[in-house]
Amino acid sequence: MQANSQTITIALSKGRPLKETLPLFAAVGIEPLEDVHTSRKLIFETTQPNVRMIIIRSADVPTYVQYGVADLGVTGKDVLLEHGAEDMYELLDLGVSRCKLMTAKIKGAQPPLGKIKVATKFINVARQYYAKKGQQVELIKLHGGMELAPIMNLADVIVDIVDTGNTLKANGLETDEYIADVSARVIASRLALKMKDEKINPIIEMLKNAVNK
Repeated sequence: MQANSQTITIALSKGRPLKETLPLFAAVGIEPLEDVHTSRKLIFETTQPNVRMIIIRSADVPTYVQYGVADLGVTGKDVLLEHGAEDMYELLDLGVSRCKLMTAKIKGAQPPLGKIKVATKFINVARQYYAKKGQQVELIKLHGGMELAPIMNLADVIVDIVDTGNTLKANGLETDEYIADVSARVIASRLALKMKDEKINPIIEMLKNAVNK
């Protein structure tokens, strides 16, 4: 069911982004009426009568926005790069959940000449990155535990999110090549901005002020 013309639905990402974005929305007067961290609900009414929040996986946020189920969404730049931004606008960098999208390999290892094997969940990002470099690669889709791939000779390198780098170090890996900076971004569909701009624009402006404080 699509959001109606009176209600603004905001899709928020579970996990760390949720903990770091909720205070920003609270600063502009939008707070869930229940504890989203303990409730099993996925839809939450807020302190604003015509604004509700849905809590979903980060990777699903662009889909909910693209199909008009959510008017606004908050997800990582990594997700947007992987998903693509068709019919969506990136309105604001919230400056939270910062990390980097990088390649990594076994410490001190030299990738083989010619085609290399790359393990990642960011298949589209990796394909585009290596295509720009003119590097032939075999892409291997994984959903987690990327660090294991080079150790077990499944892949020569990985493409993954890097925060502190401690997990890489603990598994004998090191960062290699930088791909992109990642942080939480506010997105909206082209249709939502056209149909609900009078409701969406004030929220975005208030969020900008909250981020810049």
